[in-house]
Amino acid sequence: MSMVKESVDVEVPLHAAYNQWTLFEEFPRFMEGVDAVTQIDDRHNHWRTSIGGVSREFDTEIVDQQPDERIAWRTTDGDVEQKGVVTFQRLDDLHTRINMAIDFRPEGMAEKTADVLGVVDRRVKGDLKRFKEFIEERGRAEGGWRGRISPG
Repeated sequence: MSMVKESVDVEVPLHAAYNQWTLFEEFPRFMEGVDAVTQIDDRHNHWRTSIGGVSREFDTEIVDQQPDERIAWRTTDGDVEQKGVVTFQRLDDLHTRINMAIDFRPEGMAEKTADVLGVVDRRVKGDLKRFKEFIEERGRAEGGWRGRISPG
């Protein structure tokens, strides 16, 4: 498994950053290579991605979600094996730090080479930068889900 850790500071209140992040079906608007995310229920999402000419589909399960603090997930089925967590830290009334850590298993020679060359790190960093631009342009979330999902 390989680990990627990145963070970004956004100029919106904590609740706005968190609420927007819970709108998983909006991820294709700022995540490179994500074609679609379909939310199946409060815990489960189906993903379609196209990265480097390789299309993949997989399902994820949210295993821990605490409003305004964190969302942790893992894959449950499909072409990708990963788990991760995104955390939200209030810096002040108008600024939030978003930290993301993803543990993933690169498949095949191309993905292993991309991992060694830091391509995945740059992609995650770019996704966070695009999220920053996306949420700051709006100044508020377009919705959000504030339910609690407990581990176990």
